[in-house]
Amino acid sequence: MLKRYGMLLLLFATRQITVHAQSNDHYANGMVVCAYPDAAQVGLAILKKGGNAVDAAVAVQFALAVTYPEAGNIGGGGFMVYRSAKGKTNTLDFREKAPFAASANMFLDASGNVIPGMSTGSHQASGVPGSVDGMVEANRKYGRLKWAELVQPAIDLARNGFKITKRLADGLTRGANIFAKANPGKSYFLKEMPWVEGDLLIQEDLAKTLEQIRDKGRKGFYEGTVADQIVEEMKSGSGLISKADLQAYHSVWRKAITGKYKDYKIITMPPPSSGGIALISLLKSVEKYPLHRWGYNQDSTVQLMVEAERRVYADRSKYLGDPDFFKVPVDSLLRDSYILSRMDSFTWDAATPSASIQPGTIVGYESDQTTHYSITDKDGNAVSVTTTLNGSFGSKIFVKGAGFLLNNQMDDFSSKPGVPNMYGLVGGKANSIQPNKRMLSSMTPTIIEKNGRLFMVVGTPGGSTIITSVFQTILNVIEFDQDMQQAVASKRFHHQWLPDNVTVEKGAFSEATQSKLTQKGYKLNNINGIGRVDAILKTSGGYQGGADPRADDTKAGW
Repeated sequence: MLKRYGMLLLLFATRQITVHAQSNDHYANGMVVCAYPDAAQVGLAILKKGGNAVDAAVAVQFALAVTYPEAGNIGGGGFMVYRSAKGKTNTLDFREKAPFAASANMFLDASGNVIPGMSTGSHQASGVPGSVDGMVEANRKYGRLKWAELVQPAIDLARNGFKITKRLADGLTRGANIFAKANPGKSYFLKEMPWVEGDLLIQEDLAKTLEQIRDKGRKGFYEGTVADQIVEEMKSGSGLISKADLQAYHSVWRKAITGKYKDYKIITMPPPSSGGIALISLLKSVEKYPLHRWGYNQDSTVQLMVEAERRVYADRSKYLGDPDFFKVPVDSLLRDSYILSRMDSFTWDAATPSASIQPGTIVGYESDQTTHYSITDKDGNAVSVTTTLNGSFGSKIFVKGAGFLLNNQMDDFSSKPGVPNMYGLVGGKANSIQPNKRMLSSMTPTIIEKNGRLFMVVGTPGGSTIITSVFQTILNVIEFDQDMQQAVASKRFHHQWLPDNVTVEKGAFSEATQSKLTQKGYKLNNINGIGRVDAILKTSGGYQGGADPRADDTKAGW
C-alpha cells in the first residue's frame, strides 16, 4: 500500500512539475534542476523528506542512471562542486581512470595511426567507472539521510518502469541497430516495435544491480556479483578493466578553483577538469570591457568572447591534464597579467587566425552527451554536478546481467598528440594515456557567490561547448539582466581554437551581426542546439530555476 501511494504521489508531482517546467516561480525551501522529470521529482522528494542538497544529488544521480541512459549513469564518472550554507566549499572528482593495462599507444595501429572507432565503440574504450564511489563518498562526508533511502527511488523506477518522453523514445529507436550489434546475446533497450512516447521502460537487471549498491554500498559495485559481471563483460570483448582496477578506484576530494569576476566569486572545478581554469580565464579576459552597454549577442560582444575563447582553448590543449600525473600550472594560468597578455594580439579589425595562436608561454576532451544537475536546499547548501558516459549511451555496450551501459571515456585522452578526438579537441602530452590516470574533461560545474552569499548554481553538458555555455549563461545574468530561465534558454555560440570556425545556434545572431562578423573573417557554422544548461539563481524572492528547453530538462522546487 505504501509503495502504491508513493507511486501515485510521484505521478501527480511529475505532472505538476511538467505544467510549471518553464515558469519563473520562486521557491523558498529548495530546488532541483536536471535532465529528466522523474529524476527531478526524486530529488525534490528527498529534499521534502529532510535531506540536504547532497542527499538529493545522490538520489538524482541514481535516478538519472535509470531515466536518462544517454548520459545518466553508474558506469561513468563526473565532478561535484559543493558549497555549504556557511560558505565552505569542496569539490569531488569521481572521474573515470584508465585501467592498469592501458598504454599510451593502445589506440594506434602498427603505422602509428589512430584506429577509427576503437576509442569510442569497443570494450577498450571504457575507463574504470567512478560514479558509484563518488556518490558513496559524497554521502559519507555530507549526507544526512540513510544511504538506502537515496538509492531506493532509482530501484523503484527501474523495476516498476517509467513512461518515456518522445525524446527518449526517439533516441532508443535510433540506437536499436547499434545496441543490437554491440550487444550480441543481450536484449536491453530492444523491442519488436519502435519505441513511442508513453511506453513503459522496465530495467530489471539494472534494478538488481542498484539493490546490490543499496545493500552493500561501494562493495556492491566494485566487488562481488557486479564486479564479476563487469570483468566477464570485459573478457568478452578484450576489454581492460580488471578486478584490481575496480578495487583500486577511489574518488578524490580536491580544493575548488576560485576566482573573481567583478563583485562575484567563482567557485568551480579544478583539474582534471579543464572547465574551471578555462571559465575563470574567459571571464577575466572580458572583465574590463563594457559588455552590458554593448548588449547580448551584439557583434562587439561576440567578437570579444570568441577571441577570448580562441586563446583559452589553445592553452587548454597544452597545459591541462590529471594533476596526479602532470604538474598543471594553475597559478600561472590564472594570473591576471598572463590572461590579459594573451589578449594583446586581439584587434577589432579582423578575426585572429587560429593558426597564428599557439599555447601561451608561462613561468582534452568531452562528450556532447553529458548531463548536469543543480540543487539547493532550505538551509542554503548548494551542489553542482556534471556526470557523463562520454558519447550518447557511452560505448553502447551493456554489462551482461547487470543492465547498465559502459562509458567510452578513454576517447577523452589524447590518443595521439595533435590528433583531434571525436569532438574536434586537440590534446598533447599532458593528456596522454597512462595507467590509473584520469582523462581531461571540459565539465564545468560551478557555484557563484555575490557579497559572500549564494548567487548561482550552474552547469551543462555539451562536450567542448560546456565551458563556453556556462560562460555565456553567467554573462547573460550578470551583464545582460536576464532571469535564470531566460539565461539558459538564450541562443548560444561557441569557438574552441581548432577548428577555426564559430559554431552558432540558428537565430542567435541578427543579420547585421552576422554580416559584420563575416566581413571581419569569422567563419560561422549554424547548428540546431548547443548545450543543455540547468541552473538555479538565488534572488530576494527565493530560488529561481532555469531548465534548458532544448531537451526534457525540468525544474522542481518547493
